[in-house]
This record gives sequence, C-alpha cells and structure tokens, in this order.
Amino acid sequence: MLRLRKLRLKRSVFTRAFQSSRLEMVKVRLVQGNISRLGEYRLHAGVSHLVRSHKTIQDRSVEHVKKENLHTTVSTETTATAPVEDLESRWQRVVERRSFLKGLGIAGAALSAGTLLTPEGTAQTSSSEGRLSKGDVALLQFATWAEIVETDLWTQYAELGGVGPSGGGAAQASEEFQGFIGGNPAYTLALQNLDGDMPQYITDNTDDELSHAAFLTEFLKSRGEVPVDLEPFRTLRSSQATGARQIKRITNLMNLNVDLSWYTRYRSGKNPDLGSAFKGPFVIQNQPAIPLNDTDTPPSTNPTIPITGRDAERIQAIANTAGFHFAFIEQGGASLYPTLAFKATDPTVLRILVSIGGVEIDHFGLWHDKGANAVSQPLAGVVDPVTGLTFPDLNNPATELTQTNKILPEPCNFISKSLPRCSVIRPTSTQKGGAVATVKAFMDDGLFIGQSGAFLELSMQLAIAADSVQRGF
Repeated sequence: MLRLRKLRLKRSVFTRAFQSSRLEMVKVRLVQGNISRLGEYRLHAGVSHLVRSHKTIQDRSVEHVKKENLHTTVSTETTATAPVEDLESRWQRVVERRSFLKGLGIAGAALSAGTLLTPEGTAQTSSSEGRLSKGDVALLQFATWAEIVETDLWTQYAELGGVGPSGGGAAQASEEFQGFIGGNPAYTLALQNLDGDMPQYITDNTDDELSHAAFLTEFLKSRGEVPVDLEPFRTLRSSQATGARQIKRITNLMNLNVDLSWYTRYRSGKNPDLGSAFKGPFVIQNQPAIPLNDTDTPPSTNPTIPITGRDAERIQAIANTAGFHFAFIEQGGASLYPTLAFKATDPTVLRILVSIGGVEIDHFGLWHDKGANAVSQPLAGVVDPVTGLTFPDLNNPATELTQTNKILPEPCNFISKSLPRCSVIRPTSTQKGGAVATVKAFMDDGLFIGQSGAFLELSMQLAIAADSVQRGF
C-alpha cells in the first residue's frame, strides 16, 4: 500500500510538471565557440519562432548559411563604407531565410523587438552547483556577444584617441589597453576639446569592456559551457588613418546613424516602457566617428577653439560624433543588463549581470556629460564640411529637453502612471531594452555595415534565446 501511494505521488508530481511546461527550453549548444544548434520553439499566437535551425562552424567557415546564399558573406576586401542599403538588403535576405519570421508581414529591415518575441519565454528552474541552467547560459552567451562587440568598437576608439602604451604611468602598464601604437594627434586634440581627460576615459572604458568579455568567456568555460566566438566574423576593414592598426574588425565606425533619442528620454518625465516615444534634439546620419584616412583628416591638423578651417571642422565633427556615439552605446548596455538580470536563476549569474550592468550605467553617465559639451559653448556650432552635419547650441535657448547640463535621469513614469515619478534607468523591459532590441539598435546605428548575413543571423539567434528565458520562480 505504501509503495502504491509513493507511485501515485511520483506520477502526480510528474503530471503537474508536464502540464505547467508551456514552452520547451531553448536548446543552445555551442561548437567551437559558435552556435551549433538552437532548438525548437513552440507555436504561439500563430507565429512559429525559430523552428529547428542547425548551425555548424568549422575551420572559421560559416556553414549555417545554405551554399546558394554564401555570396552574402563579406570578403576581407569589402569596404567599410558600404551603403546602409547594403546592410538592409543582407538583413532582408536573413529574414527571408528564417522560418520563424514567416507570416509576420514585415517589410525590409524595419523589425521591432516585439515582433520577434513570443509572449511567453523559456521557463527555467534553479540550477544546482556546477552546471548552469540552459536559460542562464543563454543570458551569459548574449552578454558575451554584446561585450565582444563593444570591445571591438572601443578598441578602435582607443587606438586613435586613447592614452599611450603605459596609460597613466608605468604602474598601469599591465592594466590598461596596450594596442595603442601612437594614436591620431588631430583626433586626440579634437576629443580633448570635449574634455581634457577624454583619452584616459576612452582607454579606461576600453579596459572595462575587455575585462567584461574575458571574464564572461572564462566563467562560461568554468561551468562547462563553450563561450561565444565572433572571430570568424572579423572581416571589416580598419580605418586607414594614422594610429589605427591594420587588422580586421567586427564593427564599422565609419558610417554611423547615431540615435539621439536617449538624450531627450532621460530629460523627459515619460518612459518608453509605458508607451512613450522620443526623438533626438538633432540628427546624426551617415557620419564617421573615427578619422577615415590622413587625406581626409591630416594628423597635423590642430583644431583649436574657435574651430575654423576645413580640416579642423572635419576632425572636430568626427570627434563630436564619437562623443555622442559613446553615450549611445553605453545607454544601451545600461538598459540591456537589467533585462537579462531579471531572468537569471543562478545567484552567481544574477550577481554577474547586476555587477557588469552597474559599470555600463557608470559609463553612460560619463559620456552623457562629455557628449553634451559638443552642443554647448564654446564648441557648439561646428559644421562638418563633408556631410553638412551641424552641432547646434542646445542651450540657445535652453529647454527642459535640451539643456546640456541636465545629465542625471529625470524622474519619470515607472511601473504605472498612477504612481509617483521615479528617477530610473529606462527602458528596462525586454521588448524595449532587451537582447533583440539591442541587436536591432546596433544594426540601425550602422555598426554592422559590411557584415555578413551569417553574422546577423547568429546575433539574432543568440538574442532571441536570451529574451525568451523566463525565471522559473
């Protein structure tokens, strides 16, 4: 009789567990540091999300694109200034290949994060010591992807505008970015017009991102997981300007569309998580954030204030763009990490995501202040002689949404409009600030112009896996 009761109890527990499972776990297994298999999603709201894709990468060759589509992979000779339309067409081909996007009726590259996400994600339960749950692994894998991308772009900034090989002194030689080969004198001077300490800040930010990527990689290894490896996608050309190492890159900083909506958002009392939309105070489009070559911006140029002359105006406009791009990148990280942390089950994974996310917020506060110096006196009014981009004086007149020294987050609607406003990081919803939203924002930024369809596909797979995780409490 006792054995019968035990058997019935065991069956009851199994039945409840089976019935409560509304979505199969995302099966993510990495081979040689890349996605080998990203498993099946159930059908929700009539949309089939990622219905069985197999990805294998061998000998640095991406095999998860059908042979007839291999022409979408960019060769090592692809110019870094390929038009935005090229990236959009590549992404469209990725969209058309993916079964999980069929029937969505999406045109071009105008994809929203909400469109790609199911209302229900991958539920996970607490993991025991040692191996992590598949959900926690997916969260850390996307965080690793983001940090590798950030490391690549910040390395380019540090090469051209950072401090020397030993940083602030010989004692720091083992701590700071060591890829510096002399920098770009004109670019460094232009950055210092924003703040005299810009080279040190850039180097420190680069160090931080390098440490994040290295730590996440080794932590995943320590738990028996194979981390993300984006080296097969290091195919983009480097800047040809003095100071830039002639190595292949993952990101493109030479034709950016910098979203400035964050500038207005953090001065507003409204919140994108509650449906509000924002426009930036001006538009930065098709603009380089690093010098392209020595002909366009001679390294001997001396951009002293007031900025006058073609070469001085050009290099200052490029540096000003960088200042705003720094803030754009880091505000994205400030929103991304909370969305990942909310889903974590393992206490150590939660600790990692919260701790790294706090540094991203610190970075954003720094760059918000420095970027604003480009649109206040005495530097405001610079016009790029090549693109026509103007950096206006946002203090003439100063308004609640433009005043440049209002760099701390304004209290805003939070959780509910019926509650008092609260000063918070925003957005922090998966739909607005999560992994898919991050990939889409980077694409719109022009950061991946020239990248292959395989890279975009892998990036979105990692993002969907992370956004689909649900905390199993």
